[in-house]
Amino acid sequence: MTPIDPLTPKFTDAPLSAAYEIALAQVQDWEKNGDTVKGHKVGLASRAMQRQMGVDQPDFGHLTASMFHLENAPIPAGTFIQPRIEPEVAFVLSRPLRGPGVTVAEAAAAVEFALPALEIVDSRITDWKIGIFDTIADNASSGGVVLGSKPSKLADVDLRLAGCNLHVNGELVATGAGGAVLGSPLNALVWLANTVGPLGVTLEPGHVVLPGSMTRAVPIQPGDTVVATIAGLDSVTAVMEGTDK
Repeated sequence: MTPIDPLTPKFTDAPLSAAYEIALAQVQDWEKNGDTVKGHKVGLASRAMQRQMGVDQPDFGHLTASMFHLENAPIPAGTFIQPRIEPEVAFVLSRPLRGPGVTVAEAAAAVEFALPALEIVDSRITDWKIGIFDTIADNASSGGVVLGSKPSKLADVDLRLAGCNLHVNGELVATGAGGAVLGSPLNALVWLANTVGPLGVTLEPGHVVLPGSMTRAVPIQPGDTVVATIAGLDSVTAVMEGTDK
């Protein structure tokens, strides 16, 4: 895969709805080729991520079946172009959510359980020189997802105060907390439901929602082992296949 030049300079006057139309056309093409939507993600939900990427608002993207990788199973080295990794709380829904008008109470009631997760973000834009139009059109820079295997009920963890440590090859590289994600990951779920609803999208039962990173995104390389530990949710491990495999 070869990255392309940024789109933002060419579409300075285009509405963000045009970027979402580009992303949706891409997702529809994936579906025509046999992939399936299995959830959604909120990108750029924390101030740390917005500062890092040079944007001032969240965005969203689709998660497809091909993006999900098993914990501890080597992820093929050629899967990504310029990957970075983010620790997140993953919500698995038990009932549909569709805005506008979804409340925090309704969002919490729709969550069956939460899992620790690692999202691998990847940009098709050269050197990550993205604006908000670029990342939206690029399906919110979605790349891959690794879910932990220990489900937790929302009542058993305070998502706002849950701390997170991110280790790469045993070295602590970032720390954060759930409150960094729009004040609470649940707020990001509400934002998502109320944003995609007017576009005709429903968050479906059984789908996974990634509400946003608890830390900055960290670059990763083939051969890296990444562990995110989230208080109250246990840990999740992603293993990047080495180039010699």
